[in-house]
Order: sequence, then structure tokens, then C-alpha cells
Amino acid sequence: MKIAKRTETVMTKYGAFKVAFESEPDMGGYATQAITVPSAISWGKNLVEARRMAAESIECAIEGEVLLEAERAGRITVRRQRIVSQLA
Repeated sequence: MKIAKRTETVMTKYGAFKVAFESEPDMGGYATQAITVPSAISWGKNLVEARRMAAESIECAIEGEVLLEAERAGRITVRRQRIVSQLA
């Protein structure tokens, strides 16, 4: 089975990014990964949704990196809440 691959430019609030789209034979839809933001991986049930989800994942990855760098530099403190399961 041949898997269709394509690369497109996706616009985000931080600029334009090249994104690889690969058809997903098992689940249907498209898996995406930003070329220059490797942690920005997503999936969409069609190309329109995949583009939107790719843009969102790029924005989240960039914002996460900015927060991590600010925390490492001591400019901010990120509180981590402990999640307790109420099932027990």
C-alpha cells in the first residue's frame, strides 16, 4: 500500500512553517510533523483539520519552549499541581 506524503507551508501566529503531511492508512486522516519544530506532531481527520491541528501544535510547542527557557533562566516559576485520583 502506498502512503501519500506531502509538504505544505502552514501559517501560525508565529509565522510560516513547513509541515509534512502523511496519510494514515490505519486510522484514516493525516499525521503531521513540523519540519523545524520536531515536537510539533498532530493528526487530523482530513487535510483542513490536519492543517489547523498542525498550526496549533506548532504554537503550543513554541510557547512551551519559551516557558521552559524562562523557568530555567529564573525569570518565572511554574507551579506544578499534583493530580490525585479520586477512584481509590
